[in-house]
Amino acid sequence: MFAKPFRVKSNTAIKGSDRRKLKADLSAAFPLLSADELSELVPNKEELNVLKSYAHKGDAVTVYVLHKNPVFFEVDKKLFPTVYVLWRYPALLPAFKTWPPVLQKLTGGADLMLPGVVVPSCGLPDVKQGDSCAVTLVNNRAPVAVGTAAVSTEQMHCLGMKGRGVCILHTYMDYLWAFGDKSGPPSLPDAESEAHGENGEECEISDKEEEEVDKCVEEQHSPEETVTDQAQSCFEELSLVEQDEEKGEKNNEKEEETQDEQKTPQEVMDAMLLQCFLHALKSKVKKSELPLLTSTFLRNHMFSCCPSGKQLDIKKSSYKKLSKFLQTMEQRYNIVRVKELTKGVESIVEVDWKNPELRSFSFPEDTDVESTPLPDGEEGEILYHPPEITTLYSVSARLEPLFLNANKRKGATLHPAEVRSIVTEYVKDNELVDENNKNYVTINPTLCDCLLEKSEYQEVVSLKWDDLFSRTLGRMQECYQAVFPGQPPIVKKGHIEPIDITVASRGSNKKVTLMKNLEVYGLDPAVVASVLQHRVQASSVLQPVPGAKDKVLVQIQGNQIQQVGKLLLDHYQIPRKYIQGLEKAPKGGKKK
Repeated sequence: MFAKPFRVKSNTAIKGSDRRKLKADLSAAFPLLSADELSELVPNKEELNVLKSYAHKGDAVTVYVLHKNPVFFEVDKKLFPTVYVLWRYPALLPAFKTWPPVLQKLTGGADLMLPGVVVPSCGLPDVKQGDSCAVTLVNNRAPVAVGTAAVSTEQMHCLGMKGRGVCILHTYMDYLWAFGDKSGPPSLPDAESEAHGENGEECEISDKEEEEVDKCVEEQHSPEETVTDQAQSCFEELSLVEQDEEKGEKNNEKEEETQDEQKTPQEVMDAMLLQCFLHALKSKVKKSELPLLTSTFLRNHMFSCCPSGKQLDIKKSSYKKLSKFLQTMEQRYNIVRVKELTKGVESIVEVDWKNPELRSFSFPEDTDVESTPLPDGEEGEILYHPPEITTLYSVSARLEPLFLNANKRKGATLHPAEVRSIVTEYVKDNELVDENNKNYVTINPTLCDCLLEKSEYQEVVSLKWDDLFSRTLGRMQECYQAVFPGQPPIVKKGHIEPIDITVASRGSNKKVTLMKNLEVYGLDPAVVASVLQHRVQASSVLQPVPGAKDKVLVQIQGNQIQQVGKLLLDHYQIPRKYIQGLEKAPKGGKKK
């Protein structure tokens, strides 16, 4: 997590209430700490800072700093001690022992693999999956890394000590350690090393180190895990140069990805904005189109050059406004000339086609240069077909006797036509049609138990066919079946949730349009948000739906119900009965 530089958002002194809460949280998380030890780590009067930061992968991390040393950090509401604290209290966390050469790999961002774990004579510490744990080195109890157990101790033995053992979050010599006084780990000999003698132990493990390191780092090179220069130099001293050279080629292939990870979201958006700008000028804009409205240039040209799967949003860039971005392009690169031809309306009046920046620009591989932008902004979108939704009925326990002859047990789902057919066949097989009036069906004991209320047992002796069918369906569990093209049918209980569209107020006079349940109909909320953003030229945000798993709420600025309705009804072909809230669309005023 801290193998690369992290970005500090704020660094403030802790409040009194937060100090008390931190002490209570630490007492609950680390019951081995006594009251005096807690007071040493979270003193009442000494300055304790709260540092809010973002790791290089975007994870939000809260770090608590005492005497300029980070003492604890919090990730996903879980507290972890730093190596500075563990050097003072080495028994605070259960620890796994490994070989000294492995530390260099851990510092580079790798996890501890089970082949690299040294099993002591007393056995491995008892941990469950997700428990906090430390990593120590042979001959020294001072922890050098902190993380969480990838699997439980029992599973480690079941796996034959193969696979991932500890997911590393923080290590000695990483950037969180470097935020402190950069002191080294103390020498704390363990019981085994004292019993066997350090010299003998060193001689005994020296021949095994390379073999064990080969095993434990074999699976540790994922696209996000690269080895630092410092780790490589240490491994050269350990005669592992050949292995690092083989890994080096893979690391070079991932260099571009790691560079993107180090950029902030704002820097990534700035780079994408420049790429789309140059792409649009080189492949979309013709000299005959000039002068070209800047808004038209953005909507019809720049948006269509956005890489697939990504969303261009100027408000998330450092420029915030298109006019400021174009002004920068004009002053810094002299690529375009922007002029206000009418009051308040800017246009691109000139483009320098021979500009070296523009001429040297090459088209990215993940965009289609020859594609033409669609007027509604649905460029690059996969063709969508709405699901076929059918109402079904499930056999309940009460109605099971009525469907036994058709071999339909409790829980079987049927179409309404199948229900009518089975009930009709049951009536005819049992000769229950009224001889005097064939519009009525005589009630036998089975129908009485299945369809009548207790108060009707003595009064109702026959029912009309329509009443018979409606009572049968009314006592069955309603379900629905959704069939998407090329996929097996999906059957779920209850009514299908409609796509819900509402308008909410934000602030004094701002309105936003909210959409949910798009996933039920196979629509990707991110794609819908992107298309709407292009159509209405307003910002959109994706938010999780409170209390619902795997559901996302789409929020777009302004009352956009009319545009949402057109998109769902005309483009996606969703039937109107499955859309709720279209009546809230603003009514058009009188044209002057």
